[in-house]
Amino acid sequence: MAIASKGSRRIVVDGQSYRWSLRPRPTYDQGLGAPLSFAVQSADAAQGQVLHATLDAARPDAWLPVASVRVTPAQVGEAIRRGLAAGWTPTAPGSALALHFPAN
Repeated sequence: MAIASKGSRRIVVDGQSYRWSLRPRPTYDQGLGAPLSFAVQSADAAQGQVLHATLDAARPDAWLPVASVRVTPAQVGEAIRRGLAAGWTPTAPGSALALHFPAN
């Protein structure tokens, strides 16, 4: 499933263009402190494989007082590089690749 261009952000990593998106509001689990996650897809391939990256901290708008983090472009770039190293092929069709990494 493609990431909608409305509400997503563009990032260029190593000369390739990508779109990434974060849910505008937390899910119920994320509101309780579940890990923050975001999706990344190639900006050129609308039907390419999606990368679902999960950080080990909660969203800053979580309802409970838990350790939280904001997603930065540097973290998105790191997730893209780690995903590519793990076998993510953003221009080829396929099921999503889940990637978990620590928040800095």
